[in-house]
Amino acid sequence: MARVNENYSNLKQSYLFKDIATKVAAYKKANPDKKVISLGIGDVTLPLPEKVVEALKEASDEMGKADTFRGYAPDQGYDFLREKISEHYRKRNVNVDISEIFVSDGAKSDVGNITEIFSRDNMVMIPDPVYPVYMDTNVMDGRKIIFADANKENNFLAMPDGRHADMIYLCSPNNPCGSVYSKEQLRKWVDYALDNKAVILFDAAYEAFITNDTLPRSIFEIEGAEKCAIEFCSFSKLAGFTGTRCAYTVIKKDLMLERFSLHDMWVRRQSTKLNGVSYVIQRAAEAVFTDEGMEQCKKNIKYYLDNAKLISALLKEKGIYHTGGTNSPYIWMNCPSNMKSWEFFDLLLNKTSVVGTPGSGFGMNGEGYFRLTSFGSRDNTIEAVERIRRVL
Repeated sequence: MARVNENYSNLKQSYLFKDIATKVAAYKKANPDKKVISLGIGDVTLPLPEKVVEALKEASDEMGKADTFRGYAPDQGYDFLREKISEHYRKRNVNVDISEIFVSDGAKSDVGNITEIFSRDNMVMIPDPVYPVYMDTNVMDGRKIIFADANKENNFLAMPDGRHADMIYLCSPNNPCGSVYSKEQLRKWVDYALDNKAVILFDAAYEAFITNDTLPRSIFEIEGAEKCAIEFCSFSKLAGFTGTRCAYTVIKKDLMLERFSLHDMWVRRQSTKLNGVSYVIQRAAEAVFTDEGMEQCKKNIKYYLDNAKLISALLKEKGIYHTGGTNSPYIWMNCPSNMKSWEFFDLLLNKTSVVGTPGSGFGMNGEGYFRLTSFGSRDNTIEAVERIRRVL
């Protein structure tokens, strides 16, 4: 008789963003005349940079000609893109060989799939609050999970607390809290991982939003990380690829567990289960790293960061504690008047027609907090800020 993976029964029966969508749909149905503004989901709204679109068109034309048509992409990605990614690291004084770069269809996929090369007996440490994918993928696998407290006292940047873990998830700039680790803080995590023979799974999907040059954009800026860390990065926020899908994971050849090379294990996993990312998309991703493409991406990122400043300025004016708003597209705010997260969600929706994300959906430490994003249009962000002002 076929058996199911009973670990799925340990997942929460509802998904945060599905619950939000259900509430918003009901509100829109009851209030068809109201303009609802969403500052809730981390999806981009600006179109792809012109240089990227040009590359998409050119590569599509190539696919329509016999002499330039391409079928399955290489398992780890085309060299032309991996070389550009490697150069991108070198500009930050980080050496990553192209053989250590794995191109994929999304950082979310890689963050979930990477668990396949780890034993289910490993103890997993996850910050609380947390991006739900980190937790849910390990619950699905049946691993034991412990939580590292991120709270107001540590500015929502969880730090080692003396307990042992085998796998550690870190995200910087952080989703949902918008906070960014310093080099000194990451040094402590790298030292912890080396001492515990643990592996850090470092989500750098939002690294392009860091404008402060003193803050690290890669875990590999920390000496020793090549022996204890895997890094995930994405074109979704750097270049607006949320609907185009392209990302990359870096696993250094120095990363060993017992007698096993995690790099070689991931090569085997990807060659077995992935047919690569399409040539057209990889040419588009390559265009991101041209001088023109990068300038266009930076312009879009500045647009979102300026939106974040508008939201942060309101909260500062009202004396409301928050993290993020700089070096990050997210703003993590304390709910006013000691309100619960879903209570504040309902207030915003019903009184202002603005949608955000209840902090409690990201973990126990998220109760009483709320996430707003800067990925809306400028006009919508300005209007939402004025509406929110009325209830703070």
